[in-house]
Amino acid sequence: MEPLRLFPRTPTTTGGPGRPDGKRYCIWTIGCQMNEAESAKVEAMLNQVGFARTETEDDADVIVLNSCVVRQAAEDKVVGKIGSLQRIKRNNPDVRIALTGCMVTGQEARLRERFPHVDLFFAPSEFDRLVEIVPELAEADADLAELPHYYQPVATHPGVTAYVPIIYGCNFVCSYCIVPYRRGREVSRPFDEIVAEVERLAAQGVQEVTLLGQTVNAYGHDLPDGRDLADLLAAIDAIDGIKRLRFLTSHPKYFSDKLIHAIADLPSLCEHVNLPVQAGDNEVLRRMRRTYTVEHYRERIDYIRRTIPNVTLATDIIVGFPGETDEQFENTAKLLNDIEFDKVHVAMYSPRPGTLSARWEDDIPHSVKHARHQAVERIQERVSAERLRARLGETLEVLVDGQQRGRWRGRTRGNTLVFFDAAGDWLGQLVDVRITEAMTWYLLGEPVAVTHQQRLAPV
Repeated sequence: MEPLRLFPRTPTTTGGPGRPDGKRYCIWTIGCQMNEAESAKVEAMLNQVGFARTETEDDADVIVLNSCVVRQAAEDKVVGKIGSLQRIKRNNPDVRIALTGCMVTGQEARLRERFPHVDLFFAPSEFDRLVEIVPELAEADADLAELPHYYQPVATHPGVTAYVPIIYGCNFVCSYCIVPYRRGREVSRPFDEIVAEVERLAAQGVQEVTLLGQTVNAYGHDLPDGRDLADLLAAIDAIDGIKRLRFLTSHPKYFSDKLIHAIADLPSLCEHVNLPVQAGDNEVLRRMRRTYTVEHYRERIDYIRRTIPNVTLATDIIVGFPGETDEQFENTAKLLNDIEFDKVHVAMYSPRPGTLSARWEDDIPHSVKHARHQAVERIQERVSAERLRARLGETLEVLVDGQQRGRWRGRTRGNTLVFFDAAGDWLGQLVDVRITEAMTWYLLGEPVAVTHQQRLAPV
């Protein structure tokens, strides 16, 4: 998964017909794309029974917080948000507050004691428990359990992109990671269920789908028919209307030749690979319990680049892991300089209670962690600027997914961010953009042709 972030949600039109009682809900989401997809499911359920979304917590009858605890900073933000709702609960005792996400699993009793003003704690994907604070769900005509895990209600413009979870949990026990303890062991969703969901999304106008999992390329190992992620990607590639297909986050151990050839061969599958390495030193990887070596990782990257010549690469790095020496960090820096990733997500190590590494001494001073973090950022700033400058004058296909600071915004198949100025409504269009300027982290250009225009659903 990509790193911690807060997800703003675009206001939508009202949910169920009529909204006889005018009830409203507010959803606050922090964390990875899996959390965002699960919040969308909650949104769909509440829309289905006549609630309308509001961006203001004071106006809401139901408030849902979707939490992340992968880092201490994330947990601190969740705790702060929960605390801020005490005032709302005092002023309006009828408001119903729910907390979900990774903070909840196995922690309900402790959380209930700590935050008595919260009415419901439910673990990720336990959507049916919402009926405890929203009784209207029990009376709904539609079978809410059959709603897709990602559902974009019809708004002024239908959704352009969508996240679809395909596997929950994680069987790896990396020594620094809390996710397996909060999300449980891997469980793959049924193959045909996922395909049917993407077909529904395509019918709603979605053009780009990203398949999600804590270890997405482990998909299918627990299913009886032996079909894996590459087979699922081939089935989705055949769906009319899906122009782009992505997946994240993968584990190097499961990044097979079959999967690499699927990226090379399937027309909709984007030439972008997110493959976290975490460290460039074998001893650090062993203590992290990552189950592969630097040599194996380099071999996979080499095969990816030989098979998919125009591929873009992203990775994750943790600096300051317990016991990391200067020499071991230099091995990580060497890996980054050698491979030259298009994007690197870097984080300073912080212990998470309940993980194996939390039992060890956090012996790297913060000043050293900070210096190593900055060193990685300097490497990546140089590499990113060089790689983006090489695109000057090229014409790239961009899927326009919104506006930012008055400019249209979209991404290339390689997941590079591109901005352009143009009058009119470009949302949902695949546009050929000639690149005129290269910044450190994104490109600027001008549209030269529309390759595909989304058919907007009626409002």
